[in-house]
Amino acid sequence: MQPAFPTPGKLCPEPTWPKFPVSGFTASKAAQRDLIERCGTIERAASIASLSKSQMGRFNNAGDPELMPLSAVLLLEAECGTPLVTSVMAELNGRRLADADAPGAANATMMAAHADVVVQFGELIASAAMAFADGRLTPAELAGIDRGAAKLEVALAELRKSAAAARGAGGLSLVGGAA
Repeated sequence: MQPAFPTPGKLCPEPTWPKFPVSGFTASKAAQRDLIERCGTIERAASIASLSKSQMGRFNNAGDPELMPLSAVLLLEAECGTPLVTSVMAELNGRRLADADAPGAANATMMAAHADVVVQFGELIASAAMAFADGRLTPAELAGIDRGAAKLEVALAELRKSAAAARGAGGLSLVGGAA
């Protein structure tokens, strides 16, 4: 009796899977950590996603290779109201998320998004400068720099979404509201 599916290498070529870039993995893990943080605690995130605390802890650990299942991502993003992991997945595929807001919303968010980028950049530079001061970088200092960079990435993504929305609306005027 023949198997239902051909055996790789005999009747069909061995499947090849695209390699997941290290930067994509790092960005995905950072987005997972940010998502868990925005939901409160590991325990709360585990409860929302109906997963164990230890599993959610592995998702929160930068050194653990396990990535969050899509169902957990969707539940946690719905809870915190921000598509952090989904945005990273879109960027890994050369895409960006855009809100379906009213055209006038771009005006209100553009300046706030720009201000948030400036704040997050300042905080990253300040924490990095303090870490560099003694000429050594500890794992804790490196993790702090990574967290600051992740917050800056989120702020930059929000600024880019605001700019895309403004472009889609035909531009904007910072004084009168319309372009």
